[in-house]
Amino acid sequence: MRKMILAAGLAALAFSVSAQQHRSPVGKWRTLDDETHKPMTISEIYEAKNGTLAARIVENLGMPATCSGCSGQYKGKPFVGIVTLWNLTPQNDGSWGGGNGYKPSEDRSFKAKSIRLTDGGKKLEVKGCVAFICRTAVWERVN
Repeated sequence: MRKMILAAGLAALAFSVSAQQHRSPVGKWRTLDDETHKPMTISEIYEAKNGTLAARIVENLGMPATCSGCSGQYKGKPFVGIVTLWNLTPQNDGSWGGGNGYKPSEDRSFKAKSIRLTDGGKKLEVKGCVAFICRTAVWERVN
């Protein structure tokens, strides 16, 4: 009987840890092209030193090696290493937001309005706005 109780407790703990891992956007995500929906990069969301969340490209899946269309600090640099989201803070609705973003394929900066987990943590909706025009990109979790 003790073994059954212990086994049930361990199973519940394992399920709890698994569920918690998908409540946070921290981890690796496959980004998709807006038009073709083909994979573009693997981006990693991480906790920055100031406690906010940020994201950077860690793998290039189909873009040119360097960002010839980028301006500023990323002009002519490899896509891998470019920071695409920063200063994301927790929001009251369970999402993250209030930060900034950069889309290197369009050399465009934007306000990161919300970053929200969907589909049980398997997808991430990244909503960015330039002025009053907003778009939402869907990223897929990479295991």
